[in-house]
Amino acid sequence: MHTDPAAVAEFTELAEHEHLGVSPVGAAAGYRAGRTLPLRVELARQLGRRRTQLLLGFLVLLPFLLVLAFELGSDSASQRSGGFVDLATSSAPNFVVFVLFVSGNFLLPMIVALFFGDTVASEASWSSLKYLLAIPVPRLRLLRQKALASALLSLFALVLLPAVALVVGLVWYGTGQLVSPSGEALPFGDGLVAVLLAVGYLAVHLCWVAGVALFLSVLTDAPLGAVGGAVLISILSQILDQITALEDLRDYLPTHYAFAWSDLLSSEADWGDMTRGAFSALAFALVFTLLAARRFTTKDITS
Repeated sequence: MHTDPAAVAEFTELAEHEHLGVSPVGAAAGYRAGRTLPLRVELARQLGRRRTQLLLGFLVLLPFLLVLAFELGSDSASQRSGGFVDLATSSAPNFVVFVLFVSGNFLLPMIVALFFGDTVASEASWSSLKYLLAIPVPRLRLLRQKALASALLSLFALVLLPAVALVVGLVWYGTGQLVSPSGEALPFGDGLVAVLLAVGYLAVHLCWVAGVALFLSVLTDAPLGAVGGAVLISILSQILDQITALEDLRDYLPTHYAFAWSDLLSSEADWGDMTRGAFSALAFALVFTLLAARRFTTKDITS
């Protein structure tokens, strides 16, 4: 310790002129909330996770498994009539429609629930959430960045599955017409447009699953609980939708218009159910996203 009065005076003068590195609002100099947790960083983290890689790998493999099942099975179905399963091998567009049909009830909602339900809850379960907030990353920004990354990954998965199915269908079943279960046929080009619009509708429709999963993700520290809860709500809605005694009440279920995209398979598409389905999905998504934001901004982060 210096006891020389001259030295003490010198250190005092230096301390008075020292730059403390604090901005007028109290934050560290150079800190910008908008630069914390860049989207590319969050995407890289999510893409590097084993569950993301396995899921995307499974989506690539699924169309090949379905083709193998058709090759091993009997082929006695009519190529111009029947359901989506009967028409699956008639052309590449029909094979894509079949893939969307069999995955629409469980697989696609599960994928969206996995990305959104795991995003915040996994950080809490790893005890890393409090460190992200201590960087500091503003809470709403953290929730937004994670939701955007989950949305991009969900959209990529939703596009990847029919894209691979189309390539596989072109190799095995050729560029035939898109035949609907009612017997109407669309040329190959129009069939591809119909499939593209169907994927776009599914992306909008599944927004309600994203909102529910995100809300559950900020409620719990258990990722499996958030993901499983969103999937169970989807299954429950599908079960209730089969109860005809509910009559018009079924219109308010989030899964009631899940297959409204099938109206695109006719020469004159009916946009009524798809419009109602899109509005319903976006309304549910908005409500649950706002609930998630409200909960996360007031939540006591202890893990």
